[in-house]
Amino acid sequence: MMKTEILGVIAQIVLMVTLSYPLGKYIAKVYKKEKTWLDFMKPVERLMFRLSGINPEEEMNWKQFLRALLTVNLFWFVWGMVLLVSQGYLPLNPDGNVGQTCHQAFNTCISFMVNCNLQHYSGESGLTYFTQLFVIMLFQFITAATGMAAMAGIMNALSKKTTKTIGNFWDYLVLSSTRILLPLSLVVGFILITQGTPMGFDGKMEVTTLEGVEQTISQGPAAAVVPIKQLGTNVGVNSSHPLENPTYLSNMVECWSILIIPMAMVLAFGFYLKRKKLGYSIYGVMLLAFLIGVCINVYQEMNGNPRIEEMGIVQESGAMEGKEIRLGSAATALWSVVTTVTSNGSVNGMHDSTMPLSGMIQMLNMQINTWFGGVGVGWMNYFAFMIIAVFISGLMVGRTPEFLCKKVEAREMKIASIVALLHPFVILVGTALACYLFVYAPSFVEGEGGWVNNPGFHGLSEFLYEYTSSAANNGSGFEGLADNTWFWNYSCGIVLILSRFIPIIGQVAIAGLLAGKKYIPETSGTLKTDSVTFSAMTFAVIFIVAALSFFPVHALSTIAEHLSL
Repeated sequence: MMKTEILGVIAQIVLMVTLSYPLGKYIAKVYKKEKTWLDFMKPVERLMFRLSGINPEEEMNWKQFLRALLTVNLFWFVWGMVLLVSQGYLPLNPDGNVGQTCHQAFNTCISFMVNCNLQHYSGESGLTYFTQLFVIMLFQFITAATGMAAMAGIMNALSKKTTKTIGNFWDYLVLSSTRILLPLSLVVGFILITQGTPMGFDGKMEVTTLEGVEQTISQGPAAAVVPIKQLGTNVGVNSSHPLENPTYLSNMVECWSILIIPMAMVLAFGFYLKRKKLGYSIYGVMLLAFLIGVCINVYQEMNGNPRIEEMGIVQESGAMEGKEIRLGSAATALWSVVTTVTSNGSVNGMHDSTMPLSGMIQMLNMQINTWFGGVGVGWMNYFAFMIIAVFISGLMVGRTPEFLCKKVEAREMKIASIVALLHPFVILVGTALACYLFVYAPSFVEGEGGWVNNPGFHGLSEFLYEYTSSAANNGSGFEGLADNTWFWNYSCGIVLILSRFIPIIGQVAIAGLLAGKKYIPETSGTLKTDSVTFSAMTFAVIFIVAALSFFPVHALSTIAEHLSL
């Protein structure tokens, strides 16, 4: 059985890596406007632009590009807030669900708008079918396409010798939806329907269990929502539910769907710039970090819990607390890494029940936030660290730092540093604030339900995980935390906004500034950014700046919990 589970893990990883290559080549063609087999979508795209009064051929500079990106997100925020608060009066509500409170709607709307999809509510009772389709599923397309469009603009900027423009945001947004996300979602959706995932608008179904107890089971258009949830690295906490993820095949397909586009976008960068070696080197660093995490988590979960072993209980299937028997510990461990190296956050087992070191890997993946990451934005985070690595390397050898034949100067370095340091800053400040209130304002915490049942090492891990997940736009959680409260909804919402838009603004600005600089031809003295040495340098910078920032808090939480077993 153990060998079969390991083979299943290997098969899924091989499938991801193999299919990411042709998909990466296809994505590069889409953004370069080269001929593809989905060109029959052009009339639909032209109609959309005509109705909206947008000229997709009009080039934008980086400031105009960002203005369009931020404007559309502001519009969708207002749209989502109105619908979520008033959903009780809207159609497609057979179960009679009421509208969300203002603070819950704020958190829900912000969360889905920034591609995090942190859920402080139960999806079955907290939303109607109307808001699931016209807020949740709509946002899952729009926000994923926003990240992909931002990366497309950066690729455009870096591919040219000297330019003031970086493409058209609206054009990239539509192409990302119609040429990449929609067709892949249809394929995955059809596969899930064959596996038994429901697709309809009926209300809750009443059934009699084996114990003779009446139970209501939610159905809905799951087969339409699940594909874009996974492909767009959007969270959904119920990927362990037998109606959403019925079989081992559906589990493999959904796990593949989470990582395939982030993997392919890295390769698309190399194809787009005609620097395939650079794309391969970035892909190699990310893949290595991903595989290290997989090995640690699979080992931890398949070897069981030593406390249970001391009780004389045989754990042939591994540490099975919080896991589905039909999936097993290895597949759950793989998913836990796949969902946290991306900004997906869906889970097919309870992360709160995984072994302490597995929980540490899950959090480190999000705290580093550069190993593939969300669609588009994962590579963009790595791009910021490359700028820092180039600058440090240039200083070490006494040369002016250059990246892709453009000088990297103080302005770009300052922006990259802000982007890199913002992530640990908001996570650690948020966690510190929550700990302070828990200790020094117990009446306030008690008024919100007490937050945690475990105030020890694991309780600190739950605080840390919540802010880590929010900052990484991930959305998963250690669900021992009672987070549907005024404090958690608003504080996490603020972290979500800062961690989504400040990095995108900084990364697009860096690309725009570099694009406008004079092109300097490569010489024998130019730093090779596609070499193994530079890849190792970038990995070291990421590890020092991102990972080590969190060592003290992990020593008090996940590591301390591991040592106490």
